[in-house]
Amino acid sequence: MRKRDHNVLTNAASLLICGLLAGVVVAAAAFPAVAMSGLAAKAGAETFGALPSELTVARAPQISYLLASDGKTPLATMYDENRKDVKLKDVSPLMRKAIIAAEDHDFYKHNGVDLNGVARAFVNNQSGGGNGRQGASTLTMQYVRLAIAYSATHPADVVAATEDTSARKLREMKYALQIDKELSKDEILERYLNIAAFGNGAYGIYAASQVYFGVPPSKLDIQQSAMLAGMVKAPTAFDPTTPSGYPQAVGRRDYVIQNMVQIGAITQQQADQAKAITLKVKDKRTPNGCVDTLEKGWGFFCDYFYRWWMGQETFGSTTYDRERRLKSGGFTIVTSLDAQAQRGADKAVRNHLGATSKAARMVAVIEPGTGRVRALAVNRNFKIDDLKHPQNGISSDPRRAKKNLRGSYPNTTNPLLTGGGDIKGYQAGSTFKMFTMVAALEKGIPLSYQINAPETFKSNYIVEQNSPAACPNTHFYCPKNASKSMTGVHNMWTAFGNSVNTYFVPLEQQVGADNVIKVAQKLGITFRDSEDARRATKEGGANQWGAFTLGVSATTPLELANAYATLAADGKYCEPIPVQEIRDPDGNKLDVANPRCEQRISTQVARAAVDAARCPVGDKSSTSKCQGATARNVRGIVNAPVAGKSGTTDSEKTSALVAMTKQYAVAGIMADPDWPQTTQKMGHDVPNGINPAVYETLRDAMKGKERIDFTPPSGKIIEGDQRSIPDVTCQSIDSAKSRLQGAGFEVVVSDNKVASSCPPGTAAGTSPDGRTIKGGVVTIEVSSGAGAGTPTGPVVKPGGVQLPPPPNNGRPGRPRG
Repeated sequence: MRKRDHNVLTNAASLLICGLLAGVVVAAAAFPAVAMSGLAAKAGAETFGALPSELTVARAPQISYLLASDGKTPLATMYDENRKDVKLKDVSPLMRKAIIAAEDHDFYKHNGVDLNGVARAFVNNQSGGGNGRQGASTLTMQYVRLAIAYSATHPADVVAATEDTSARKLREMKYALQIDKELSKDEILERYLNIAAFGNGAYGIYAASQVYFGVPPSKLDIQQSAMLAGMVKAPTAFDPTTPSGYPQAVGRRDYVIQNMVQIGAITQQQADQAKAITLKVKDKRTPNGCVDTLEKGWGFFCDYFYRWWMGQETFGSTTYDRERRLKSGGFTIVTSLDAQAQRGADKAVRNHLGATSKAARMVAVIEPGTGRVRALAVNRNFKIDDLKHPQNGISSDPRRAKKNLRGSYPNTTNPLLTGGGDIKGYQAGSTFKMFTMVAALEKGIPLSYQINAPETFKSNYIVEQNSPAACPNTHFYCPKNASKSMTGVHNMWTAFGNSVNTYFVPLEQQVGADNVIKVAQKLGITFRDSEDARRATKEGGANQWGAFTLGVSATTPLELANAYATLAADGKYCEPIPVQEIRDPDGNKLDVANPRCEQRISTQVARAAVDAARCPVGDKSSTSKCQGATARNVRGIVNAPVAGKSGTTDSEKTSALVAMTKQYAVAGIMADPDWPQTTQKMGHDVPNGINPAVYETLRDAMKGKERIDFTPPSGKIIEGDQRSIPDVTCQSIDSAKSRLQGAGFEVVVSDNKVASSCPPGTAAGTSPDGRTIKGGVVTIEVSSGAGAGTPTGPVVKPGGVQLPPPPNNGRPGRPRG
């Protein structure tokens, strides 16, 4: 505090007079019957002297502001009391003069206690004058009263700070004298204007000027200033927003305006002009909380931020402490919300969706390499359904519908995108194949690793006898592909691009389902569903969870987006975070907003996984070997290098798509949160499915952004340990098979026959020929004999590749590609 120069004699006189007169004057004002008793005077002086000399003032509650990532676009405000401290220089001089005219004409003349005013109040109150009871509290004393109340840690202390007793007045006097010595008059006035209550949820001059007039305090004119200054005496009685309070507010305003003339703040002509203005107020309360976000659709992101804040021990040891700090700490919070991406997502989740659909289209956007959540959107309104005039229809769940219970459409405050409470997540289908691929790559299995994928694969995983997932009359898990065309030899590129179940289940079996689950956890997948959590443990049979690779475990769009974002960031996992910067009221930056990242997947494994993930979305790199794509139009729509994966569950009860660039990872899931076993088709490849919501969100987020390519993998992770394939041309099938198996390869005999110069039924060659990975699949091509002797035309290999006739060197030749 800055000391202000005072006349020593004046200060001493003030203390002496207050000490002597406090018991008489104050007690007289409060208790006229004992006004002149010596006992009252003695008690008052002793009480005054016994008071502490230091007043500890806590900071009054401040509003916290949430902004978008640009640091400018408003997102939401949160407060217990709508207040923002401002400097006196940012308050209109007219407002400063108006409050003095209304409350304390001699503010700049007295030393915190107006002894003349105390005497006047005493005489008036004793004489029963026609002016009513007078209080004689200065602005400084009023500030003391408010400061004590805000600094109180117990409700009884708040009552004591405002009760009408001589003890309270004595306390205010002594503290007022102290404060007047330690602070300048302008500092006291600034603090008073920031702490005073103005009604309608407005505390302090900043909030008051916004609520009533929609202007900053620096822009307040004469009549606006006078009205606000007049309200502090009785905010409820002088409330201009109510029919009964409006005329009293006008009368009080005009009274203050005339007082401004008396203290020389304005001329009589200015006063007359100001009084002639019709009082108009906006009565616009500042939005409060996530149901009151400044843009429709941003409530789900706001709620995610709120839940994140409530989980941070930095802000308090209990949830109560954390909430109070958020709603009273006066923080300026620059969130991670990207307004461009969020607006695009808000629009995309509502496009191409029938009005009768109860499906939730959910999209989460995360920035790879930082974990910053850039957007959260769902085709719902973040609000509690009105019980008197409900908008939500009866639940789609038949069991709940029988009880006439309402669903969560179109209004809900459930954390649909991020999980929590009753929201456990949704099945994301084949997007989980990514975790199997990463686990295989980590074990040294390369992208080119081949598996002969049958139409149905009989696994070693044990399921319930005769369940729909079991092979007939067995307890073995028997997955199938979505179509027969997927049957055949695949590597990771082609299997991931075509989403071949009978490639990834045997691959999962080879690397261990428990290892696949561990990869998912490393990439941020959690198990909120209790049964999923049990299955994910060793005791719960993680090594037997064969269907895990097909996405039967529940997850959220946020977790799924972050898992893929980790790979886009070359394996650097970052905890999802909804903030970029947090500053306290003094401008100090808090470290809690910094990204929290660590390398969880090796760079080469991550790059290899992304290389294969370019195939499903119609993209490829210089190393990719893509054939087929389940969402091939994504690349063209986004118009940038992309990677990702689509997924659907049995009977299309849910559908999912992940699409990502180097800057954004977007994951979408379409499901019915009210009824997981919905009969509605959520297919991703239809106009009203999840795919458009995802790629339109990514397209809009990428507008104006640099097109950055993914770095392709290098080294053995592409082709693995290459081995020479024995030449078995024209050998018997059994001999060729034995020789190839002896060389360590998995052998498949083709059902189709090819033209060759070898005798019919013998080996025409192999596919591939020359070299392939150690332990890879080698297919024996069977000769039709159509080219025996000297061929007269070109030899056609499977796939339509034409080869020239082999040279006639006196022995059967091997076709060369």
